[in-house]
Amino acid sequence: MADALFGRRRSDAGRQAIIDIGSNSVRLVVYQGPARIPAVLFNEKVLAGLGRGLADTSRMDEEALALARTALARFAAVAREMDAEVRTVATAAVRDAANGPDFIAAAAALGLTVELLTGEQEATAAGMGVLSGIPQADGIVGDLGGGSLELVRVRDGAVAERVSFPLGVLRIAGKRGKPLDALVTRLIEQAGWAGKGKGLPLYLVGGSWRALARLDMSLTDYPLPIAHQYCMSAETIARISRSVAQLGKPRLRAVPGLSSGRSATLADAAALLAVLLRRLGSTTTIVSAFGLREGLLFGELAEQDRALDPLIVAAREEGRVLGRFPEHGDLLDRWIAPLFADHPAAEARIRHAACLLADVGWRANPEFRAERGLETALHGAWVAIESAERAQLAQALFTSLGGGTAMPDPLSRLADVERLLRATVWGLAARLGQRLSGGLAGPLQRSSVSIDDGKVVLHLRDGDRALYGETAEKRHAALATALGLKPALA
Repeated sequence: MADALFGRRRSDAGRQAIIDIGSNSVRLVVYQGPARIPAVLFNEKVLAGLGRGLADTSRMDEEALALARTALARFAAVAREMDAEVRTVATAAVRDAANGPDFIAAAAALGLTVELLTGEQEATAAGMGVLSGIPQADGIVGDLGGGSLELVRVRDGAVAERVSFPLGVLRIAGKRGKPLDALVTRLIEQAGWAGKGKGLPLYLVGGSWRALARLDMSLTDYPLPIAHQYCMSAETIARISRSVAQLGKPRLRAVPGLSSGRSATLADAAALLAVLLRRLGSTTTIVSAFGLREGLLFGELAEQDRALDPLIVAAREEGRVLGRFPEHGDLLDRWIAPLFADHPAAEARIRHAACLLADVGWRANPEFRAERGLETALHGAWVAIESAERAQLAQALFTSLGGGTAMPDPLSRLADVERLLRATVWGLAARLGQRLSGGLAGPLQRSSVSIDDGKVVLHLRDGDRALYGETAEKRHAALATALGLKPALA
């Protein structure tokens, strides 16, 4: 079954389009870029609500079908205009509806071949999606759609046990309190999943659960508008579940990124999640912006491509597009690395990403280059990076692009001062390397920097001494001072 779902192998950078026909929404996403972590070129959804009323009538209603068919016609046309290779998948509503075959035939008339995913295939793709964006994920993935809920055990970079339940937000509408608790308890126990989440996080996939995260971020004044890898405790979910129904429409409309369509399902999504956490035994949730669509792309990759770090791949591509010299970031990282042998090993990849992005502000007005670096780090579409790591990345770019050693808001609310101080020194080291080399490969390849006998020693060949001008000397001194050492040439 997995082979049928992931039988292709994708390695080029051509445009890939996925049309995802879900029980709540129909969406087109077009991707282009590195196969491991392609950028989103286009993203549009229509909340057709195909699964609404399905439990009562066993059919998708005509109004929802009309919305969905119109969306499919537009999406097929857009994908053709973009010259994208299209893959169309459908999940629970189309799978379970008596008039599902008629809808698939209507899609075929538009030139779309619909893959009708089974519950197990849907679960597998959701699990793969989480692993794509959070490679070290170890826990249970919960993918909540309009018509179904999939649970997937992920560990060691692979998908393990998985199950699908008829618990989508459109199916459980209004079933809160004891009726919902009893239903979820029965299904979880019958499937043998009771207590399987003890000591493990529950990774949240799906628009309704991401909407819960955005609500909590708004209520707590969280300083970073990024839902991916946002954490909420079981206590937080229980609090939201108790209070969300009392929040008025004006308050919900004020939540950034929360659509009116999603706000209508918040109470049901929160109630289901609170019960699910109790029955699984999980005490922590982690939001994943990646799900089924990204899982389908990830599953098509060769093993060596899946093993690539998505943060480094994305940062390298961003540096290639926005920087002056594509090879500069990797060379710069290797050049400054000897200075930081005593820094935590886990931070090396964040430092590497900072070097790959160190030239992203060069096109900006010189007065705002540091702010450009800050914005790139904090609000970029990065994955496999936690909030404190984003803060370090932002600090390193802010410093390397001329912002000095200040710690701009909100960085100190995301990471402790010690981490930010280390990132500041990364930025000073990158700033020296960039000025000395002019951004070119040759000077970095012919020189080196090290810490010897209480000094930051810059090793230059005789023929390269002319590169050590006044500005390079000042940056050398600033780096040495930040390290509590003296600058020296060798």
